[in-house]
Formats: sequence, structure tokens, C-alpha cells
Amino acid sequence: MNLLSEVLKHDVFPALGCTEPIAVAYAASMAGREVGGELTEIRIDLDPGVYKNGFAVTIPNTAGERGNLIAGVLGALIQRPDLKMEVMSGVTDDLLSRAKTLIQSGKAQLSCDRTKRSLFIDVTVTTDQGTARAVVEGTHKNLVRLECNGRDVFQSDGVSDSGLDNEFRDVLKRMSISSLVDEVEHMDPTDHATIEQGIHMNLRVCQEGYALNRVGQSISELVARHQREDSIVSSCEIMTSCAVDARMAGLNLPVMSSGGSGNQGIVAILVPTLVGRHHGLEDDVIIRSIALSHLMNSYIKCFTGDLSPLCGCAISAGVGAAVALVYQQAGKDLGKMTLATNNLISDLGGMLCDGAKEGCSLKVASSTNSAIRAAHMALNNRGITQLQGFVGTTAEDTIRNLSQIGVIGMSLANHEMLNIMIDKASGTG
Repeated sequence: MNLLSEVLKHDVFPALGCTEPIAVAYAASMAGREVGGELTEIRIDLDPGVYKNGFAVTIPNTAGERGNLIAGVLGALIQRPDLKMEVMSGVTDDLLSRAKTLIQSGKAQLSCDRTKRSLFIDVTVTTDQGTARAVVEGTHKNLVRLECNGRDVFQSDGVSDSGLDNEFRDVLKRMSISSLVDEVEHMDPTDHATIEQGIHMNLRVCQEGYALNRVGQSISELVARHQREDSIVSSCEIMTSCAVDARMAGLNLPVMSSGGSGNQGIVAILVPTLVGRHHGLEDDVIIRSIALSHLMNSYIKCFTGDLSPLCGCAISAGVGAAVALVYQQAGKDLGKMTLATNNLISDLGGMLCDGAKEGCSLKVASSTNSAIRAAHMALNNRGITQLQGFVGTTAEDTIRNLSQIGVIGMSLANHEMLNIMIDKASGTG
């Protein structure tokens, strides 16, 4: 198995809008296309992670509409699952008007299934032609079941994308950071091109975000007022937070994701790109470092989960970026990579994920700053060791320890965050 290729195939892809509500739209689009006809009713059932992540985020091409429900209804109306995670490019004014009418009439329902522990999207669409159901599970594009008018159109078996996805994740989870570095040293031209595409895509988005007058511009103003140093650290914070500003505002431009998350893709790709270019490194070195950043991000999420109570933009993508920066300057120095991992997790290990929204820009700015600082300290042989807190002897140990805290220790916090969101949605919070 070419592990890097598998990670890029499953976890690194263009996404227009937050990946969770867009995955809802994709599933709904699949069901809508299968049954055809005029949409009369839709029911959407989500796991807690998808429910939380899509709760408050702006959906592209909707003039500011937010959340999973509008995304799902639009997906069912668009009926273009071939667009995959860019399905919102099919929104028109007429479809948006029809979606709002359906929601206002009470014909669109959204619920959260707290029994689900991994990504789960179950959409049932009813039209004047009948009823269809689509189930996406495990990863954002992984269709495991499609039904139409009482008959099975498709049902996952052991050879499906789900099986392949589980296989690659099982392999990735057993890897060491040393072996992940070896993977990037033997990159094929197709993977190289995918990473280059992600650089261009994400740089374009951050240029658009500056005009929104949000987090990125605020950091820029601090620099202009000499309240922040005009440095590569500030420049990176401005550009990554501008990209997230644009994305969370529903800008009609895709980003290249990492670990199935667009915001994580912004950190994992842009931080190594901008710092590498600042130091005048060759493009090939930067490309390999970004490949390692993607691998590290996906590796950590094998332990913490795709939709964790912990902020993936800050922690898994931040570690990926920090390790990538060490690789750029020191190559395969596992001691320094361990220090970088420990430094970032010690800094941001407790940051909560309360769903995708404008506030993610603040977390990405913190992640960017921490990644650069963590790498700088590590390159100078400074950092947090196993003598402190939950940090382990190796980076792998620290990641496993963090996973225990996130999966077990933070489960109650995640439950309470979800309660707050459900109460807000019902008007009681």
C-alpha cells in the first residue's frame, strides 16, 4: 500500500464550505438524484460530531444561511452528487428560495443520534416520485447505503470504500513517525501534484479573506500599530486566519482539506509553505514537508477521532505543521520532531472544538503561532519532556495520551456542548 497516496485520496480533497454540512448536502444530493421529482419532505439524522460542526457555520452561496439543515435541503434540490464536496457550487437563487420555503413549512427535519460514535449521516428524501435514503458513514464521501422506493440500490460490502478506508487507517495507526517520514521521501509525481494544487488553492483563499475585516485584518492592524512584530510569525497568522475568515463566511472558493477538514488543510498546508518560502527553501523540500504535515494530521486523528471534542485545527493540524517545519530544517531528526510535537500539545492540548464558525479563525491563529514556536524551540533542542504532565517519552506516546484525554476525559464536556447547541436550536437556550 502507498500510504501517502491513500491519505491524500481519502483525507485531502477540495472542499467548498465546511466539510460536515457539505457532506450532509452530498448525501442528500445522492438521495435526491436517485428518486428524482419535486422535493416535498426531507429528514436528516446526524451523529453528534457532524451536528456540532455544522451547527453555526455559513453555507456557501446562500447569502449568509447557516447550518446542516439548509445544506441538506439544498443538496437534495441540487441533485448533483458528482460535485462531491463542492456540491454547493450548484446553488441558484431559485433553489435557495425553494429550500427556505420547505424549511419554513416544517417539511425539513434535523435530528442528532447520540448513539453514534463516528461520522454518520442518514438522509431520507421524499418527492412526488417516491422516497430515497442515503447513508454516509466513516468519512465524508463514503456512501454505505442507498435505497429508493423500498429497494436497495447500493449497500456497502467488504470491498467498498469503507473497507478500504478502514484498512488504510489501520495501517496508519500502527505507523511510527519515523516511518511516516520515510513515506514522504518516496513521493510519486501524482501525489506531488496534489500537494502543489493545495498550495495554490489555499493561498488564493487567504487573499480573499483580508477584505472581510475579521480576525486576519485585526492581526494585521496590530502589526501596523507596532503592537505586534512585523515577522514571519505575524504574516503566517494573518494569512491563515484570513483564509479561515473567508471559508467560515461561506466564500464561494474551495480549499484543499487535510484530515477531512478545510480549516485543518489551511494550517497543514499554508504554515509550511509560508515559512519554507521565507527561508528560501527549494519547492521540493516544501512539498515533502507538507506531505508529512498531512500524514501527521491524519495519524493523530486515528487516535483522537475525526470529530473530537478537541480542536483539530489547533492540535492535529498544528502538530503536522510543527513537525513539517522541523523536517524542513533538520530532516529526519526524530528527537526534534518529538520535542515539536510535545511543545504544541503542551500548549494547545486542551482547546475545545465547539463546531465550525467564525471563531475558528482565532483558534487557527493560535495554532499557527504555536506551531512555529514549537518548531523553533525544538530545532534549538528546547521543549517539554516526559517529566511534565501527560507528555510521553516519545511523540507517539504523547499522542496516545492526548487521545485518552480527548476520547475518555472530554466526553462529558462534548456532551454538555451538544446540550447547549440543541437547546439553542430549540429556542430554550
